[in-house]
Amino acid sequence: MQLTPILALSIVLTIFAVGDVVAIKTKAILSMLFVSSVLLLLGYWSGIPGNLLPQSQLVGIGSVLVGLLITHMGTLMKVRDLLQQWKTVLIAAGAVAGIGIFVFLVGSPLFGRNVAVVAAPPISGGVVAALIMSEAAKAKGFADLSLLATMLLVAQGFIGYPLSSILLTREARRIVSQPELVRVAQETAVGAEGAVDKGAFGFRLPQIPKEYQTNFVLLAKLSLVAYAAVLIAGLFNNVIHPLVVSLVVGIIAREIGLLEDNIFEKANGLGLAMAGLLAVVFGNLASATPAMVTKLLAPLAGTLVLGVIGIGLFSFVLGHLLGYSFEMATTIGLTALYGFPGTYILSHEAAKAVAQNEEEEQAILHHILPKMLVAGFVTVTISSVILAGIFAKLLV
Repeated sequence: MQLTPILALSIVLTIFAVGDVVAIKTKAILSMLFVSSVLLLLGYWSGIPGNLLPQSQLVGIGSVLVGLLITHMGTLMKVRDLLQQWKTVLIAAGAVAGIGIFVFLVGSPLFGRNVAVVAAPPISGGVVAALIMSEAAKAKGFADLSLLATMLLVAQGFIGYPLSSILLTREARRIVSQPELVRVAQETAVGAEGAVDKGAFGFRLPQIPKEYQTNFVLLAKLSLVAYAAVLIAGLFNNVIHPLVVSLVVGIIAREIGLLEDNIFEKANGLGLAMAGLLAVVFGNLASATPAMVTKLLAPLAGTLVLGVIGIGLFSFVLGHLLGYSFEMATTIGLTALYGFPGTYILSHEAAKAVAQNEEEEQAILHHILPKMLVAGFVTVTISSVILAGIFAKLLV
């Protein structure tokens, strides 16, 4: 049977769909990324053509839309929320720094400098950080290291989810054991909504009327802002990675009202764009042989362990200085290993597991959910992309 573009697209999307279903069934213990990558690997080793992803045309879509996706990510969180959770921001950023420093300094003599350089950003973040390092490794001719970046992306949740679940449950028990924390949650919940968002700069551009916020209008705005970010990066000879600039420009554009919150999803384009991005990230799996995967298991496990140690050390020290419990501070750092929606799911699971009534559940969520959401944004969306932009230039 000829592998036509529509057949290739159907196969790839079915694989991604199975990954989603398994992730839901296992409460993200087996992530969509992990399941999809395993199915693709097994497919390639069983005879599926190696040009499956390019033939699906998703690679081209992902390559051109990655800048729009990163700009969109800048519209997902208000600067006001980050300022209110400044302690969380410091711990989360510190955890990513801990990963970079510890993996680089300790991992370089153990596994080699380039292995450590490629490994740190994917451990500290998500798809975008892995993509940056995978492409950087591929550009230098390191096909095995390009694969390592992808493998780290799909494996990190195996450590992050169970550790965070244990720590969050302990933190939830600590909260309900202190009646004053439950009382504070009830008091601050009253009147929390209704504040006018004037943006970080004290003003926002007038929003276009609802009837004109069509899919194409929103996509046009997003693409123009993403293109402006590329131009800005080019003015400085791309000393700062264009995707890092895209993220910053997206945050600013959201704050001044140029871009709507969560704009890509509002334009109904996020699903296809994410499928394209994943096709780009998984592109190097076609050349991955069983021998290559086996060879990379030791550096994969070793750098992951070093990354978790770096998270623990830096999160503990910063959390202690800022008055956070060990459990909360460490979990904030561990969000680098999964991000949203894991931050949301784990918070609710801990609250449901510990709370004896609705009041206790809301008190737990009041104290941990905002921290977890902000932490996931800072680690996966911001800090890991910045770290990848720096480390991509360290490959030799």
